[in-house]
Parts: sequence; structure tokens; C-alpha cells
Amino acid sequence: MSDTGIGTGTDVGPGTGTGIEVEPGTDEERLRRWRLVLGGADGSDGTGVALGGADAGMDKTLDAVYGGGGGAGTAQGGGGRRSAGLGGSAPQAARWLGDIRTYFPSSVVQVMQRDAIDRLGLSALLLEPEMLEAVEPDVHLVGTLLSLNKAMPETSKETARAVVRKVVEQLEKRLTSRTRSALTGALDRSAKVTRPRHRDIDWDRTIRANLKNYLPEYRTVIPERLIGYGRASQAVKKDVILAIDQSGSMAASVVYASVFGAVLASMRSLDTRLVVFDTNVVDLTDDLDDPVDVLFGTQLGGGTDINRALAYCQSRISRPAETIVVLISDLYEGGIRDEMLKRVAAMKAAGVQFVTLLALSDEGTPAYDREHAAALAALGAPAFACTPDLFPEVMAAAIEKRALPVPPDQ
Repeated sequence: MSDTGIGTGTDVGPGTGTGIEVEPGTDEERLRRWRLVLGGADGSDGTGVALGGADAGMDKTLDAVYGGGGGAGTAQGGGGRRSAGLGGSAPQAARWLGDIRTYFPSSVVQVMQRDAIDRLGLSALLLEPEMLEAVEPDVHLVGTLLSLNKAMPETSKETARAVVRKVVEQLEKRLTSRTRSALTGALDRSAKVTRPRHRDIDWDRTIRANLKNYLPEYRTVIPERLIGYGRASQAVKKDVILAIDQSGSMAASVVYASVFGAVLASMRSLDTRLVVFDTNVVDLTDDLDDPVDVLFGTQLGGGTDINRALAYCQSRISRPAETIVVLISDLYEGGIRDEMLKRVAAMKAAGVQFVTLLALSDEGTPAYDREHAAALAALGAPAFACTPDLFPEVMAAAIEKRALPVPPDQ
């Protein structure tokens, strides 16, 4: 329950609090917060605190998910305690979604939605348009909708696409500018020239290269040789292949990778290909102009054949020295392990920059196959989890063929 903010020093309730004016540091306020954390409508929590008004409403919304009864209904459980549940109808669940918005900020609402879906099995209700209209859109909800895509009735698909598009637009707003800036700079720096225009001169490198031409009497360096950056032209400088594992555990990574794929595809200096795989391989490059189409072209769940996916990627490489392959997978390989490693070794030997991301999300390092990760690291392709904010820097390093910014705790 710590995710909801209850029991911390922050206010909980509509706006900045519940409307009850109690100093945060008082015993009364601490007991109130413990009462909300522990539940205990029958008094078994031991706090002796009775809730009323907004606090009672907040307690009811919390009890629906965290009440501990595990039931599917809202009727009284044994001994008079309420059991966890939102009932079996979309209208009742939609009302609960509206209630939690009343009492908690958006970030907490998203956590409670996720817990309700996981604990109470609300996935089926998400197929109802009225339910979809009530939810707080976020990356995890998109992952759930994608996993339900094949079972979704036509009446719900347009609403689901609207929910997914809202999240995609939020991510594009957050990530596009930084990604373009980092990669444009990296592309410029990767095309060094010896006769740069004045504005393109790399003065640090130029001075170091001409230190032998230092004139003490004038206290200056004569720059006989200029070193600078070539400006990225309209020509394609690098080929990028994103290979995304679409097993169920990779849902958030699929969402972020689809958005990044669209951003990369919009840059003329990059030729971007996006491939998703489980035991089959699907090339979604033609849909990259709209990440929503990419996402609805995925099919979360199923097995994993990394070797088959890499075989396809390898077949699409025409300029190895100018190609970056990004494998996003937890590395639980269901295909031929030795062949997978041989393909990675062959690509690296040909000059391909190979990047292995265990996850592309804000959730930290997932469960992954450590043996396969160690084998890839031995080939010079360290596997690590990457946040969306770090991804532009990872790609910039790959473009410039320098060491990848692997987080220190991995």
C-alpha cells in the first residue's frame, strides 16, 4: 500500500488533502493514515479510529482492491468483513475508477488500476467501451489492451485505439525532441571532415592536433590542419534495426520501442526497420509512420525464438559497418541458443553495432536469462535494462561507435 502515498508525509485525498484539517505530524493524523493503510472496518486494525466523510469514501475505494477477501463481489464476507472486489459489471468498475480519481492523484490512480486488473481479473471488463472510457491511460494499460486485442469486439476497438493513441501522443511529446537532438548530434559527429566550415570546426581536436605548431612569441597555435564535423545531409548515414520480443513480460518495452521506432523512422539520416517476434517474425516497418498501427500489429504472449528473429535481421543487413541492431528481449530463448550466439558474433565481426536491452521501460531490470546475458557480454554485446530517458544516449553512443552507457548497477 505504500504506492498510494498513505502512511507517508504527503497529503492523500482530493486535490491536496481529504478536507480534514489535521497537522501531518500529530498522533491523530498518524493513526488516521494507519487506519487507511490497514483497513479494518470491523475495528480489527487496532487504531480505534472511525472514518467519515471523504476518508470513508477513500477507504471504500481502497478496500475494493486491497480488502484481502479476494472475492469477486462486493457483498459482505464472513465475519462481516468486506471482501475485495468490484463486482462483475463494467458500470460498477467504471464508477470505482471515477471514485479513485476523486481521492488520489493520477500516478496513484494508475497504480491502483494496475492492481485491480491483476488482483481482481478485470481484463475482460476492459473489452467494454464504457470501461475503457473511464480508465486513466498509461503504458501498462496499453500493454493489457494489446494482450486483449484479438479478443476485443469491434464495438470496443475504436475506443481502445483512442486510449492507446492518447498514451502514444504523451510519450511522443516526452521523448521526440530529446531523441532527435541526441541522434542528430551523434550523426554529425560520426561524419568528421578535414576541411570544415568555420561553424563546424571541432576546436578541441583541432588544437590538440596542432600543438606542435605553437608559437611562443605570439602565444598562439597555427592550425595547419582543421578537424570538424560534417553536417548530416539528406543521405542515409546509418541503418537501424529494432528487434522486439513480444512475449507477455515485454509489454511496456513493446510500447516504448514502437514510439521510438516511429521517431527514428522520421529522421532522414536513418533507415529504420522494426521487427517484432515470438516464435514467428513480423516486419512492421511499413507501419512506422503511426506507432498506434505498430502496436495493434503486435500480438503479446506466446513463445520466443530469438535465433529466428536475428536470422531475419541478418538477412536485411546490406551495410554492416553502418548498421545498428537493437535486440530488446529478456533473452529467454526457445530457439537454438548456439545459433543465436553465432549470429551475434558474425554480425559484430562484420562491423555491426549490436545492442542488447533486457527491457526498455521505467520498471527496472526484469527477470532474464543470465546465462545468455553473460554469453552476449563475452561477445562484446553487454545486456542491460534501459529507461526511455537513457535510450537516446544509448543510440547516440552506438552511432558514434563508442562505449555504451551501461547503468552502473548492471
